[in-house]
Amino acid sequence: MKLSRDLAAFQDRIGYAFDSPDLLVRAMTHSSFSSSTRPDNQRLEFLGDRILGLVMAETLMDADLTASEGQLAPRFNALVRKETCAEIARDIDLGAVLKLGKSEQVTGGRRKMALLGDGIEALIAAVYLDGGLDAARALILRLWGDRPARVEDDARDAKTTLQEWAQARGMTPPRYVVQGRDGPDHAPVFRIQAELENGQTAEGCASAKRAAEQAAAKALLAKLDQTS
Repeated sequence: MKLSRDLAAFQDRIGYAFDSPDLLVRAMTHSSFSSSTRPDNQRLEFLGDRILGLVMAETLMDADLTASEGQLAPRFNALVRKETCAEIARDIDLGAVLKLGKSEQVTGGRRKMALLGDGIEALIAAVYLDGGLDAARALILRLWGDRPARVEDDARDAKTTLQEWAQARGMTPPRYVVQGRDGPDHAPVFRIQAELENGQTAEGCASAKRAAEQAAAKALLAKLDQTS
């Protein structure tokens, strides 16, 4: 199989040339575009998620030989979460080569966090099936760059920290309330308010609800720091 020009250029961007190009085509095929003759990337996504987890677990353990499981877990979560995968997908312009059905194209599928994150996981699996674990590991470490080295900062989960703050003071867990949804359907922006039992609140905005909740929690933690 000969790759299209855009997929050939994509190979250059990721630094890996496929011996079986059909694996790359499948990895970039969303279920909205698939058919009986064009399988989608969902099974590859499932496999890639596990390979990414293995490589990141190995990387973190090798980088810090004394870290406990409690220290490693948040670092690991920060490196493999969907937001991080989508960020990396944007770095290599993966959205430009996704094969999407018309419905996903018109609703901004090439920019959706879930589709981009799934695409990265499917790509990892495709490289694994094409070149083995060493090739997949090299791809992951190349694309993730210095993120494992600076993961301590990224691993700060604002929602968890805020919940622990509230529980330490005998409060119920924080509430997250949607205040509004702005922007077009293909690029929404959610406004979410984090609320504590004592009445303190703060808002956060993002293109995904989970990210907006994190932003709200972070804003509220910053407010608490100023008043403490």
